[in-house]
Amino acid sequence: MATLEQRIQKLEDRAEIQDLVARYFKVTDDDDEQSLADCFTRDARFTATGFEGGAGRDGVMAFLKSARSTMQQTVHTPNYVHIAFKGEDEADGTVMAHLEIGIGGTTVYAAVRYLDTYACEEGKWRIATREMGAVHLGSWDVVASSMTDPNNVRWPGADPAPSDFPRKAIQAA
Repeated sequence: MATLEQRIQKLEDRAEIQDLVARYFKVTDDDDEQSLADCFTRDARFTATGFEGGAGRDGVMAFLKSARSTMQQTVHTPNYVHIAFKGEDEADGTVMAHLEIGIGGTTVYAAVRYLDTYACEEGKWRIATREMGAVHLGSWDVVASSMTDPNNVRWPGADPAPSDFPRKAIQAA
């Protein structure tokens, strides 16, 4: 059985990771590049469906700067963070979030999942890998059908694509 100190440390680590996720969204929306870079480990990786992504903290930041250069105002809202510890300095996470993004002359609304790994580097929890996938995404005029259309990921100017997290078919009884 874990000691009281170990149990308290795990709670503190969990809170720090949850704060890291919230900080990532806040500093992204605020275009605070220095604080955003500090969210990632030195050898971080970031990928997103339909985008190349980046490797290493500098590569991740180059990817994020490039992606954000086509965006106007953004609102990132985390819904939950599920954390599973793999050791004292490693954890996996699933973050569900909603995004509002000004892009392509319209406002896009999205539900996304981030599949993360976290590492404690230099005494601070950071994102080691982040893979963003879309549940659904579209401009406000198509959101009404974005949960019922099989091609419900609709970036402005791109061909509609299926969800990265489609609902599993319901089996007939």
